[in-house]
Amino acid sequence: MSITTTAAVIETGGGAFELGEVQLDAPRPHEVLVRLVAAGICHTDLGVASGALPFPLPGVLGHEGAGIVEQVGEDVSGVRPGDHVLCSFASCGGCDNCRQGHPAYCRTWLPLNLIGGTRPDGTSPVRRGEQELGAHFFGQSSFARLAIVAERSIVKVDANAPLELLAPLSCGVQTGAGAVWNVLAPRPGDHVLITGAGAVGLSAVMAARLTPAAAIIAVDRVPERLDLAKDLGATHIIDASSEKVADALASITGGAGVHGAVETTGNVGVLRTTVEALAPRGTSVIVGAPPFGTTVELDVNAMIPGRTVTGLTLGDSEIQTLIPVLVDLVTSGRFPLDKLVRFYDFTEINTAVAEMTSGSAIKPVLRF
Repeated sequence: MSITTTAAVIETGGGAFELGEVQLDAPRPHEVLVRLVAAGICHTDLGVASGALPFPLPGVLGHEGAGIVEQVGEDVSGVRPGDHVLCSFASCGGCDNCRQGHPAYCRTWLPLNLIGGTRPDGTSPVRRGEQELGAHFFGQSSFARLAIVAERSIVKVDANAPLELLAPLSCGVQTGAGAVWNVLAPRPGDHVLITGAGAVGLSAVMAARLTPAAAIIAVDRVPERLDLAKDLGATHIIDASSEKVADALASITGGAGVHGAVETTGNVGVLRTTVEALAPRGTSVIVGAPPFGTTVELDVNAMIPGRTVTGLTLGDSEIQTLIPVLVDLVTSGRFPLDKLVRFYDFTEINTAVAEMTSGSAIKPVLRF
């Protein structure tokens, strides 16, 4: 039995989102049918929609879904109809990284989430007439009023939690927060550098504020975003459009360097700046993703004093552990996510994309 719903479909790379009817399969044994209440828009969605990644099109994107369970597959035990849920990334649950608590590094992460467009068996849960569409994006494809979601992508939340506000926790927010908490783990007195004051960078700022870091340094080129970073917990801000970042960092740290850095811009020049700013034994976390094949030159001898450069996927999060913590922090007011979010009706998806692309919206969230 198929289920008809409305989805935002990308027909070809570089095209606009087009709303239209699609058909969904009934949930399989380990799948959940979710009625979407909200879905955040992430730069990863825009990268795929532009045709920059080999996701099969026409397709349905969206990977920061929040909604209410409508149906569950026969083997689903963690949620039931009526439960409020957030939809995050997919993982197999059986590989070594999943078993060791690192599902963001699942051995099958790329096909399950970013480029596959199908379930693991090669079928799509979304069709338009006789045509299968690229779907199962991050195990959900939540730019639709209803979505078939992989059970391992589902996190149950309290029925009183504000789903519309919490949708971004599923990707961007947990990425920024996880970079700070799971990788840098600032010690008392540490200096933390965050380059880029978008949704991920500002989430890192808010996460760092909840640690014993002595200095939280935010760098961007947009004064309004730097003001927001300061409001959210940055102790120092650097306007890269008018200041020499390296000199400003040397002044703030007394020439000692920063203990940890989170690079969110995807600019390799900025990445190199973060590495060169590290103190001995410091770590720079790569979050921002430039085009595939991009390389960066580093001074090898400068790395020998224990400096580390590490990549990061989705905050190295175990979603059943981290997302509930973030939910509690947001709902208690200690993680003021509302200052990043701008809401749009689902029918305004292309307006939301345009305003995100221009920089006028930090974190667009679609409401259904």
